[in-house]
Amino acid sequence: MKSFLSIILFSAMVTVFASCQIEEEKFVTEKPEDSRFTKVPLVEKLDEPMELEVLSDGRVIFIERKGKVKMYEPSNGGTKEIGFLDVFYESEDGLLGLAKDPGFDKNQWIYLYYSPSGSISINRLSRFTLVNDMIDIASEKIMLEIPHYRGCCHSGGSLEFDSKGNLFLSLGDDTTPFESDNYNPIDERKGRPENVDAQRSSGNSNDLRGGILRITPQPDGTYTIPEGNLFPVGTPDTRPEIYVKGNRNPFRISVDQKNGNLYWGEVGPDASNDSLRRGPRGYDEVNQAKKAGFFGWPYLIANNKPYWYYDFEKQESIFEYDPNAPVNNSPNNTGVKQLPPAQPAFIWYPYADSEDFPQLGSGGRNAMSGPVYYHDMFPKTEVKFPKYYHGKLFIYDWMRNWIFTVTMDENSDLDSMERFLPSVVFDKPVDMQFGPDGALYVLEYGTYWSAQNDDSGLYKIEFSAGNRKPIAKASVEKNQGAAPFTVQFSSEGSMDFDKEDSLLVYEWDFEGTGKVQSRDPNPSFTFEKTGIFKPILTVRDGDGKTDTYQLEVTVGNDPPLISVKMDHNQSFYWGNPSIDYQVMVMDKEDGEIQEEKILVTWDYLENGFDRVEAAEGHQIELPSATLMGQNLTVKSGCNACHGIDNPSIGPSYVSVAVKYESDQEGKNYLIQKITNGGGGVWGERQMPSHSHVPKGDIEAMVDYVLSLSPNKQSSPKNRIAAQGSLKLDQHSKTNQNGTYLLTVSYQDNGSNGISPILRREQIVLKNPLFLAAEADFFEGTAKVNLQDSKMVKFTEHQSYIGFSGIDLSDVKKLVFSIDPNQKTGWLEVRVGGQEGRIIGKTPVISEANRPRDNRNKWFDYSLELEPMTGRDDVYFVFKTETGVDIWGSFLMNTVRFEKD
Repeated sequence: MKSFLSIILFSAMVTVFASCQIEEEKFVTEKPEDSRFTKVPLVEKLDEPMELEVLSDGRVIFIERKGKVKMYEPSNGGTKEIGFLDVFYESEDGLLGLAKDPGFDKNQWIYLYYSPSGSISINRLSRFTLVNDMIDIASEKIMLEIPHYRGCCHSGGSLEFDSKGNLFLSLGDDTTPFESDNYNPIDERKGRPENVDAQRSSGNSNDLRGGILRITPQPDGTYTIPEGNLFPVGTPDTRPEIYVKGNRNPFRISVDQKNGNLYWGEVGPDASNDSLRRGPRGYDEVNQAKKAGFFGWPYLIANNKPYWYYDFEKQESIFEYDPNAPVNNSPNNTGVKQLPPAQPAFIWYPYADSEDFPQLGSGGRNAMSGPVYYHDMFPKTEVKFPKYYHGKLFIYDWMRNWIFTVTMDENSDLDSMERFLPSVVFDKPVDMQFGPDGALYVLEYGTYWSAQNDDSGLYKIEFSAGNRKPIAKASVEKNQGAAPFTVQFSSEGSMDFDKEDSLLVYEWDFEGTGKVQSRDPNPSFTFEKTGIFKPILTVRDGDGKTDTYQLEVTVGNDPPLISVKMDHNQSFYWGNPSIDYQVMVMDKEDGEIQEEKILVTWDYLENGFDRVEAAEGHQIELPSATLMGQNLTVKSGCNACHGIDNPSIGPSYVSVAVKYESDQEGKNYLIQKITNGGGGVWGERQMPSHSHVPKGDIEAMVDYVLSLSPNKQSSPKNRIAAQGSLKLDQHSKTNQNGTYLLTVSYQDNGSNGISPILRREQIVLKNPLFLAAEADFFEGTAKVNLQDSKMVKFTEHQSYIGFSGIDLSDVKKLVFSIDPNQKTGWLEVRVGGQEGRIIGKTPVISEANRPRDNRNKWFDYSLELEPMTGRDDVYFVFKTETGVDIWGSFLMNTVRFEKD
């Protein structure tokens, strides 16, 4: 009997195991349904993202073209700036390439390819060390500096490591496409600009540009040359760093981590038609290099279609180039004349429908290459891609917004291609990489070139063969109050990616009893007792999978209420008025408030101010001027290493303040210490250099830290009475950034064992001239880098920008600085939201509205508004019946709120 039961149990186990095997094997032979993939947004609204690196712990480092290096942290869903390089970012230059060292977990090295600012026209490859998740600028090891013509075009800049520790760097041909009729640029005439002949770069064996380099970085910051590059070390008139040559603009590269094959997308020329005098039309290419080689440009394209040697002086076509023996006879060539045989492209396609690869479609093109996926290189996780994609190459097109997977045979030759997730929207994918969990991380640049796009971001594409767990989100309107305290809870944001799990169960435990107290998605609950409670929301799907979210509610002390009466608009200043004001504070537990406990300060900040959103926990009473320093410590990442009154990686701010407050040279010492970095005072930990931070900002940060000393006087010089008159007499007509700050702080006495609560209210009076690019809300728009990001493009019908909490009292009209840019549309001014009440509307605006005597790009358009009082969110909604496109959009530079 016992043996019989054992046989039955064993058979059942085999059946279950076999069913699991069948489920797994199904994804080897069958393409998984698109619905099995989930595109999860991690960070959005980035400023020209370029490349990413996924770390072994799931954190993601990525770069933005204007010089910022950022890190996404999955533990809290936040993103922080970990470094900044001062770069030249006009044309196609800037911070372009990023790679982490193969030994990053131990040495914390990253490699950056960038265009340093200054008068010297170069691009630079450097290694940097991260210290406490911050780039130590002083650690820079310059490895390569490459001349680059700062005008136009083709910078390349992608960085990738292979499995052997070799670093690949792609470089564009540094040549303009506009001086050669959009065919191959080989203009050899004397007196012409240097960037009209790609034979000086791509066809030049003695020049690194127009090639993909392969080097082996060394621990001391130098590099060696690995075996097998295109030109052996010591070959006359060649550079040994070159692995492949004959490239136009290899913007994104990847390396097969198993066999070492190199892949890249080659952005091709713009000619739409074949020419009998010049040669073939333009093609984009996806290339594969199983070994070092020459890939044709500027003599051949696609599958070795030859261009004509064209004499620009005589305007004559002399001969077609030979792919088997391309020769560079240009007077601008400093390398060998006889080049290696040209290698054909792996995949190629023109603007029009491709005869060779029709599945790739037609239209604009910017080919790029992603990774090769290997199922067995990743541990078993809930999100890794299935075996179906094993050995497939992921390619993508920045313009066409598609991703394809390429299947290859045992020799890595092309077998077939298919569209990856055609139902998913991709907005200009610019880099992608498989993370350690086997999920695909994708950077998307967004719609418009040279712009901070709303539709840009970092995303994670996960696969699930079965049911996915739901996502729990919870929030409260108020989380502090006196007992009895009624709290309104919300589960908004909770969701499940599986459509069949649309009916989720919500279980609330308000008091931490372990019991379900409500199943309402958005319940209210009254806390009768005092104390600190941690309500938990559990979201459960139909299969029993759960996710939880924890909140904190403090009961027993009602926060103080602060109000300010002012006989003036509370958003803007016009002219030099005097303003009467009165501050009032009420607190349920404290009773009558003594005026000396209310801290009121009045400041003028010449260079503007970013408000710090105060948390409801432990806070320090700060004079308004030092709030700017507090804000800067957050922006500079200092809080990652320092707590206010508790040590972290570095000492607490309070400890630093006490140590140096009585030292006459303490402030200057701290400024130098933050600027240069270093260690040894508080232990062996090294603080990275912050030399990239402006000196004035560092000084403000030091003032903030020193203000935290418990020995400091509590009455700052800028303190004023709770009632009186304010003078706005420090701004000038020429300064558009000056800001007046009236700041009111009050900390109550605490009650019922609950700690004191500090509240702060601030009235910020700004110049009424606002930059459109500094709006608080954006939809369907792009912030363009022209003129230091001061311009907004309205990119679609009903796109908008909006400003938060604007006091419209006394505002009679708006003056927009606009450029219709050959487009036609009108603006609606709405309050409360993009669908809110209309308080002003322009007629149709086009080039016809431009003043006859105005030949400048921008002109002012004045719009009368309905009378309004009080604060509201103000939206400027663009509407059009004729449409816009990516080449031209309706533009706004500034908006001015006018009193009369």
